[in-house]
Amino acid sequence: MQYLIDASVYVFRAYYSMPDDMVDSDGNPINALYGYCRFLGDFIEQVNPEHVAVLFDESLTTSFRTQIYPEYKANRDPAPEELKRQFAQCRRYTRALGLLEWGSPEYEADDLIGTLVEHGRAVSRPSTIVSRDKDLAQLLGKDDVFWDFAGKGKIRYEQVRDVFGVIPEQIADFLALAGDAVDNIKGVPGVGKKTATVLLEEFGSLENIYENLDRVHEVNVRGAKTLGDKLDTHRDDAFLARRLTGIACDAPIDDAESAMQRSRPELGDINALFDEADIGMALRRQAERIADLSRD
Repeated sequence: MQYLIDASVYVFRAYYSMPDDMVDSDGNPINALYGYCRFLGDFIEQVNPEHVAVLFDESLTTSFRTQIYPEYKANRDPAPEELKRQFAQCRRYTRALGLLEWGSPEYEADDLIGTLVEHGRAVSRPSTIVSRDKDLAQLLGKDDVFWDFAGKGKIRYEQVRDVFGVIPEQIADFLALAGDAVDNIKGVPGVGKKTATVLLEEFGSLENIYENLDRVHEVNVRGAKTLGDKLDTHRDDAFLARRLTGIACDAPIDDAESAMQRSRPELGDINALFDEADIGMALRRQAERIADLSRD
């Protein structure tokens, strides 16, 4: 099993859940850094994975999706400066812990995860995706797992329908039809989650829906008689949205197999970071325990 961690989710979670009066001697906030280091250390101690990667988002404005659709995620405020500083520190900690740390200006963390999922399949290794973003469940195959660590727990392939109402292979189509307000993706006006679910149950995929517009009026949803016309009018919107909701699995990476193998933590680098941030002994002792694990 390989473990692919959606790091940005956990940095933001720490930033908004840890006390904002946690600061270093210069008054710089360290709440996100502390919470993230605790999360990552707890994860490594609990799982002790052999193959692991930690993936970061780098930019809301330079990804290939923004080039396709400039309004993509335009509803989000940029990260405050104090959080940007902590993101850089979190990435330093990840590298010092001996883990693959990867971000890209062109690809989002979701795409980097997707790329490594595909690599795992090529070498017959299933993946556990560690995230709170359930959109990543679209990557699951029969042997893969979605894990909301320290949250709602694990979701396996056969359980995804209970969460989304559709199977993993249909999630990107579902979001393209119903829209995704979090990412500022409009989808097809007048098609909500229930209608999108029923359409995909009946026709299987977005492409097959559009190949059968003359039958859409037969589905058992409110407004079915005019649904075909709505879909036809917004055909371009639907397929544009589908280019945004699908996860790319072809980000360039050199030698993913060796990169995902854990190396021994650099305790000197970790202590230097913790000295700068005025972080005490608990996380330092945890890093030492992780170093001991890597010797076993």
